[in-house]
Amino acid sequence: MFDGIVLAGGYSSRANTNKMCLEYRGKPLILNTIKSMHKVCKKIIVVTGHHHKEIYEVVKDLDYVDVVYNKNYNNGMFSSILAGVNEVNNSFFIIPGDYPTVKITTYEEMTKVKKGIVVPSFDYHLGHPILFDKSFKIKMLETKHSNLKDFRNEYRFNIVEVNDPGILLDIDSLEDYKKLLERND
Repeated sequence: MFDGIVLAGGYSSRANTNKMCLEYRGKPLILNTIKSMHKVCKKIIVVTGHHHKEIYEVVKDLDYVDVVYNKNYNNGMFSSILAGVNEVNNSFFIIPGDYPTVKITTYEEMTKVKKGIVVPSFDYHLGHPILFDKSFKIKMLETKHSNLKDFRNEYRFNIVEVNDPGILLDIDSLEDYKKLLERND
């Protein structure tokens, strides 16, 4: 069994709008991220911050989603990660909410690695989501690191090559969003 953490606490400052609520495939972008994760995660924690009310309205009717408000969101993404990790009980995926095209098969491939840290790779580039064995919960909550990459790199991690360019595609700006809408997948 797996839990999922979807990070949605930031300002979306490069997009100048709440990018999690931009429409993609007929629904808010964050719902695309949640939908593909839900196939392997029965419980998903959405960590909000700056745009809490808007994101809460988007996900409130999903009975498998718990919303956690990170009151320290202004301290950066790692503070939202820790807020989410505090709520997990199983091995867990972490993904920023602005990765709407990650394939379900990517999650499935990653779950075949039974322990440790699992990172997907496409065309030899590491991406998201990242899967952590539940034994990493306490290690993460007690770490002195201030970002996920440094924490991950402290340990040996497993790389799973996937046929999914979506693991590298995040939406940081309106230009990224425009390119996303122009894709044919």
